[in-house]
Amino acid sequence: MTKNNVLKGVFLVAFGATSYGMLATFVKMSYDEGFTTAEVTTSQFILGIIGILIINAFQKAKHKDTVVNATPKNIAQLMTAGTSLGMTSLFYYLAVKYIPVSIGIVLLMQTVWMGVLLEMILEKKLPSKQKVVAVIIVLVGTVLATNITQNEIQLDWRGLVWGCLAAASFTTTMFTANRVATEISSAQRSLYMLLGGAVIVFSFAIATQTTPFNFEIFAKWGIILALFGTIIPPMLMNAGFPLTGIGLGSIVSALELPVSVMMAYVLLNEQVIFLQWVGIILIIIAIIIMNLNFQKQK
Repeated sequence: MTKNNVLKGVFLVAFGATSYGMLATFVKMSYDEGFTTAEVTTSQFILGIIGILIINAFQKAKHKDTVVNATPKNIAQLMTAGTSLGMTSLFYYLAVKYIPVSIGIVLLMQTVWMGVLLEMILEKKLPSKQKVVAVIIVLVGTVLATNITQNEIQLDWRGLVWGCLAAASFTTTMFTANRVATEISSAQRSLYMLLGGAVIVFSFAIATQTTPFNFEIFAKWGIILALFGTIIPPMLMNAGFPLTGIGLGSIVSALELPVSVMMAYVLLNEQVIFLQWVGIILIIIAIIIMNLNFQKQK
């Protein structure tokens, strides 16, 4: 693999992670305008599915003879895997409704140790020393980044619970997304996973939307949320990871954390003290440690 290809992959993954990092701030801003979680997630998924459908149509027109179409089994597997994607969006957006975005993204990053735990359970073997060290660093970083040691900081328990649930469902998404129907295009995989996620999102909307649905969300925030949440990041990351490799790609994707905190600081005026930045840096270091170990084994 040439150096130019690796640099291209780094750029693609970095831009995708940056897009994800902006998402929660936009959600919080839409809440400030009175939109509900049901309206936010519904508009994001509907417009996201439309966008991915257009991308699939272009790919099929351009590569008529080489496109591998998904089988009914592929579709069923991807839609099932996509349900965790829908739950991740719901849980994360519910979390930032009750707690600051800078805290919500830190909770989402608990996928680092949750992934190690899930891997240990599924593969029935103890994690490496590097992974244990990384988990310890993540936990220490989380204590600092959430600033829970300060008595005057009181975080809504609902936000903490939703944030942890978002991390758990995101861990499931990461484990299933790269193991299911990998022989078909990333655009097709994204489409069917979005359709699976949409089932969860629409069910939530029907169950919780007690007021008339405000369709202004589609024009005001829906397009932005769909672009930065369901179209740009998965397409760029699916294109970038094969060029960077999982190790380097995972390190670069950690950009999501500081970008999310910076966006909340600049646009939402959320207070982020020095101790929290130390915690955020520790979490990024933990991600680097885990993935450098992966590269060494590779």
